Amino acid sequence: MVFTGQSDNLIDAKGRLAIPAKYRKEEWGTGLPGSAWYCIPWPTGHLRLYTEATFNRLAGDEIGSLTPDEDAAEMDRLLYGSAERLETDAQGRVVLPRWHQDEVRIGTEVTVVGARDRVEVHGRAAWKALLEQRKTQMAAVQARMSARRAAE
Repeated sequence: MVFTGQSDNLIDAKGRLAIPAKYRKEEWGTGLPGSAWYCIPWPTGHLRLYTEATFNRLAGDEIGSLTPDEDAAEMDRLLYGSAERLETDAQGRVVLPRWHQDEVRIGTEVTVVGARDRVEVHGRAAWKALLEQRKTQMAAVQARMSARRAAE
C-alpha cells in the first residue's frame, strides 16, 4: 500500500481526525479493511500514522535482543514508548492523543499527507511553508540520496 497526495483537514475539539477516504478505503495489503493506526509524534513537528499491519511489519524487521546495546535500547524507548495504537470509529476518525498534539504543536487546522508507507499529519501553515521550501531543495535531496546509494 502506497499513500500519496494530501488533504486539508481539521482536528475537532475532542481530538478526532477524520482519515481522508482515499487513505481509509484501501485494504492495506491485508485482505481486510483497516481499522487501526499507530501514531508517533515525530521530532520534526508532525505526526506519523502507520496502518497496524505496516507498523507491525516494520517493527518486526528489527532483530530483537534481550541485551540490546544502549543506542538500540534508547531508540526502542523513544520510538515504541511514544507510539499509540488508535482505533478507527464508524466515521473513519481516530482520536489523536492530546500529548501527541501538544508535543508537535500542530493545532487544529492540518494537512494530511501521503508519504509512501505512512500518512503524516502536519500543521497546515507549517506544511505550506515546508512545501515551498522543499520544492527548491528536491534536486539536492535526490542527489544526496543517489550518492548514498552509489556508496553502498
